[in-house]
Order: sequence, then C-alpha cells, then structure tokens
Amino acid sequence: MLRALREKVQVNIPFVMLYDSYLERFLEERFNPEIGFDAEALDRFSLEEFRQVAEKCAERGLRVTFHAPFVDLSPGSPDPEVWRLTRRRYEQVVQLIPLFRPRTIVCHAGFERKRYGYLRDVWLEKSIEMWRWLGERVHEEGAQLMLENVFEDGPDELQQLFASLEREKVGFCFDTGHQSAFSNTSLETWMESLGCFIGQVHLHDNFGSEDEHLALGKGIIDFPAFFRLLREVMTSPPVVTLEPHQEEEVWPSLEFLKQVWPW
Repeated sequence: MLRALREKVQVNIPFVMLYDSYLERFLEERFNPEIGFDAEALDRFSLEEFRQVAEKCAERGLRVTFHAPFVDLSPGSPDPEVWRLTRRRYEQVVQLIPLFRPRTIVCHAGFERKRYGYLRDVWLEKSIEMWRWLGERVHEEGAQLMLENVFEDGPDELQQLFASLEREKVGFCFDTGHQSAFSNTSLETWMESLGCFIGQVHLHDNFGSEDEHLALGKGIIDFPAFFRLLREVMTSPPVVTLEPHQEEEVWPSLEFLKQVWPW
C-alpha cells in the first residue's frame, strides 16, 4: 500500500536543491517531484540543464508538477512594472513545460487583505487578466493551472476569481497548512465554497499560528476530517503534493497519509 501510494503523490523540491543535491535520491526512491522554480533557478540554469533533469525524470517514469515563483511577485498588482515582472517570471516557467510535461503548475493566488483590501476591485481585474493569459498558455501546453491559497482569510476572497476563470479550466490548489495558519474560516466553509474547483491539494501540518511545514500528524490539522470533506466533493483523488520541509519527514508523512487515504 505504501509503495502504491507513493506513486500517486508528489513531493515538493526546489529545482536548485534537486539539481545540486537530491536528483539521484528522487530517482532511486521514485518520488514524483513538484519542482519549485524561483528567481535563482530561472536565471542560473540553461535550457539544456533543465532538459537533462527532465529527461532523467522521464526515463525513471516520474510524474512532474511545477510550483511557479512567488517571492516579491504580485499577479494582481496595480503597478504596471511589478505586474510585467510577474508575467515575465511566469513566461520563463511556461518555456519549461515542453521539457518536463508537468501535470499542473501551481501559482499563489496572492490576495492579502492588509495589502489589497482597499483596492480589491483593481486587484481582481489585474489578477483575472494575468490568470486568463497564463491559464490559456498552460492549457495549450497540456498542463493545468492551479491557484493556491496562502494568506487569504476565507474562500470568499477567491470565489469571484475562480468563477471568472472556468473557461481557462483554472483549478484550486487547497493548501491545508496555509488554511490552518492564516485563515480564521473553517475547513467546512472552504469546502462548501470552493470544493467544486479543487484539482490539487498541498499537505503539510502546523500548530495553527505559523507556516511550519511539518510532517502530517505532527501538528493540529484534522486530516481525517479534511479527507472526509474532500471525498464528499471528489469521487477520484486530486493531484496530491506532500510539502514537509525536512527530508526526514517525507516517509512519516506517507505513513500517515496511508491511514487517512479515502480512495
């Protein structure tokens, strides 16, 4: 069961770490990588170096997903220069799709009430413009764009965004750790509002106040309840990514996931 489950999930890994230290480990353990791209990775490596990693993953039969860069980027920014920089970084990621053939590309939706609450309409307009462009490009390349919750307090802050992006088949990546650490809204409410858009989940644990990225079962998140709710809205599993930030917590997370896996 554990081996079969391992083949169904992704494990997050920044590309720099994958290239410098962990590629052989992922190949040997047959971990499907969710590869994170940041500014360093996109500027440091050549297309040939990306191709070499992609070919090794393909030869081993690994399925790949992407996590796009997010630090200092703002897809809903009213500042044209910030918005253009954000788009340029996403364009760099799109160029890598033909090499890796990822199933999904995860981006942060990026709404923060403290930053954008007073200009939410502008933020929504610029976000929809960004995601319609990127969603179409990603879909054309054979993958699906997923937008992830981070600092959003509740699903209402994203409801209109997803409703506006159905034509581009943009899905929701529900992050359990971010909901626990940054949202005061219940799992039930999140599921009732956005469950129909879920196409991917990010799984990691914490104690409710910080984004600790612990192994599943080491914090306070009620994963059995989460999966019961998820099973009610999904007859087949979404793309599942484990996001513990310590190497030694990957296998304990898999062991825990085995106990609550509903499909």
